[in-house]
Amino acid sequence: MMKKTIPAASPDAYVAALSGWQRVAVEQLRAAVVGSATLDEAIKWGHLVYLSDGPVLLIRAEENRVLFGFWRGQRLREMDPLLKPGGKYEMATREFHEGDKVNAALSRRLAKEAVRLNRALGDPTKL
Repeated sequence: MMKKTIPAASPDAYVAALSGWQRVAVEQLRAAVVGSATLDEAIKWGHLVYLSDGPVLLIRAEENRVLFGFWRGQRLREMDPLLKPGGKYEMATREFHEGDKVNAALSRRLAKEAVRLNRALGDPTKL
């Protein structure tokens, strides 16, 4: 069961509210994503969402995991076989748990390719 929380006022506030390994993982993913391409960073649906021609990817900290999800993630699975398909659109998500390492180079490549796919194919939510 998810606890109802008030959404963070800003992406920085979202990160600041985290602690422990989740905060480290989110900071590393966020740094990789922000350094990969020109993206608009926002809080949507209570977590970090990155937009470029529609939503591209999300970073969501939960109690026991951090999710790194892509709206067109099913097209990125050759780059990262740990992306699991699920949800609407072409969503696929990678889970990070305590002790998992964030591969910054891979995370950057995934974000860059996800932005390229949106540029080529348009907003994934408007199919």
